[in-house]
Amino acid sequence: MAGKLLIVGFGPGSFEHITKRAREALQESEVIIGYNTYVDLIRGLLSDQAIVRTGMTEEVSRAQEAVRQAEAGKKVAVISSGDAGVYGMAGLVYEVLMEKGWRRESGVEVEIIPGISAINSSASLLGAPVMHDACTISLSDHLTPWELIAKRVDAAGQADFVIALYNPRSGRRTRQIVETQRILLKYRSPETPVGIVKSAYREREHVVVTNLRDMLDHDIGMLTTVIIGNSSTTVYDGLMITPRGYQRKYTLGADVQPLRPHQRLQQEAEPWALQQWDSEPVGDGDEDWTFEEDDDAEDAYVKAPERAGSAVAVGAEREATLARGGSAVAIGAEREATLERGGSAVAIGAEREATSERGGSAVAVAAAAAPLLLALEALQLATRGSGEAMDTSGASAAGGSALMAGLFRQQSIFELAVSPGVADKKFTAKQMITLADVVGEKGTMEYTPHHQMILRVPTENPEEITARLRSEGFLLAPIGDVAQIKACDFCNGEKGEAIPYAESLQQKLGGIKVPKELRIGLNGCGMACYGAVNEDIGIVYRKGKFDLFLGGKTVGRNVHPAQPVAEGIDPWRLVETIERIVHRFIDEGHPNERFHKFFKRAKELEGYRHQDMPAFTIENAICGD
Repeated sequence: MAGKLLIVGFGPGSFEHITKRAREALQESEVIIGYNTYVDLIRGLLSDQAIVRTGMTEEVSRAQEAVRQAEAGKKVAVISSGDAGVYGMAGLVYEVLMEKGWRRESGVEVEIIPGISAINSSASLLGAPVMHDACTISLSDHLTPWELIAKRVDAAGQADFVIALYNPRSGRRTRQIVETQRILLKYRSPETPVGIVKSAYREREHVVVTNLRDMLDHDIGMLTTVIIGNSSTTVYDGLMITPRGYQRKYTLGADVQPLRPHQRLQQEAEPWALQQWDSEPVGDGDEDWTFEEDDDAEDAYVKAPERAGSAVAVGAEREATLARGGSAVAIGAEREATLERGGSAVAIGAEREATSERGGSAVAVAAAAAPLLLALEALQLATRGSGEAMDTSGASAAGGSALMAGLFRQQSIFELAVSPGVADKKFTAKQMITLADVVGEKGTMEYTPHHQMILRVPTENPEEITARLRSEGFLLAPIGDVAQIKACDFCNGEKGEAIPYAESLQQKLGGIKVPKELRIGLNGCGMACYGAVNEDIGIVYRKGKFDLFLGGKTVGRNVHPAQPVAEGIDPWRLVETIERIVHRFIDEGHPNERFHKFFKRAKELEGYRHQDMPAFTIENAICGD
């Protein structure tokens, strides 16, 4: 009887997350081999199988025993948590087989059964932190030199990967996670979101969302996976979210998108992409090729069905014309002459359509209109409309491409707000130099009364800017209709008992989109000298507890302070209370409705009732303003 090795990844440990094939493999096996803890996790799925269980650091003996049993004719399941091919037993079993001269054709059969790895199970509990490029790094240096691990951490930090740390700490290995934090703080903001997941989908599951600065304050051990966000990762309602980049092409809050589906992969819509349209795809023989979009919007050339006309043949004919001394620009000039004789681009298009109807292929006709020629035609029309003349006599194909890129590339203005921190109001000299360097001669800096600098920078690479600013310790925030946490300086930190609550509010609510800009003021003592009571939501720390004010009118000639609605809120209730109020504003507020109007319309928020302010009349100024 031929034996078989089944290398089974059973996922995080809960039965509902074990795949159907993994269950079948366990049931059909005669022998189960695994680490003690893993055997205990799946015991409920076993019946009368023989079990070989060993402790930590005995992986080689488990692999050797599995090979021996399989060569003796047994069906053997070697189990790993997560995925057996990710820091699991799959590779080690193959290494043992290689030492024995195993061949796939003649040796025992091997089947690798995939499972849900810790990066995936942990990410699902944290939100969506691994939506962009990510890597996994094991911090265990029992088998890999620490110098190599540190080099990988450094490279991942520089490259702005989302990083999943496996085996982050054990009873004996305690410095590795500390060194990892130190390395990453060279490249990332202390506020970078970090998720810590212990025993995902097991009985003692524990999930924490914190930041890079504070991550070591939490329990981290061998059953923990640590996911560190990249420069774009944000925390929303307690969840880690890493944007994929859709906001570059899509307006996520709009039903009608600015780019139509056929425009989204065009070169002018992707100025950041590696230029892939410099030359046309050419097939061999009578095959032609077309461009197809897959589900993930990646580029792929696929063979198209044969058509009546060949785009390649047309392309070859055009190449021959160029070889005889003509140029793409000359051909473009000929079309321009047609336009000057009274024709139009529409007429030319109609003529091209008629050609298609006479038996030519629509694809072939479209291919005949080279992208370069169309671009030059558009450029001629554009420059004519602006009163400028364009000399194309010496242009080449490459020059035409450059002209086209110059015409259509749109450099966006990247806007964001920066500050030294929630409670920190002091910019360092190095930070100011960095701001000046980032903004450059074409950008602007605007200081606001809300303790922020607003930067407007022409750029095609906003991620590079945010990464650099975070590396200098800046707190970054979007601008517009978002929530902003406005804390005082807590008397330069001397009255800092409330700072952690300000930072928690920033982490949970800072930058969140709201119907109309919302300012949440927090002052660290009863003096309230930073004016929290005048904001949309005001919070004042006094005698170890918090007073709450709602509905300040912050603009206009009839401004008024917020209404005092509660005194002595326990600190542990504060953040949750503010979160509920803000999310109700998000859910029920009208577009462009200010918070004080929403409070008046809602009449009650979290048990706090609105009271009408005394009416008063404001005389118009003599100047008529």
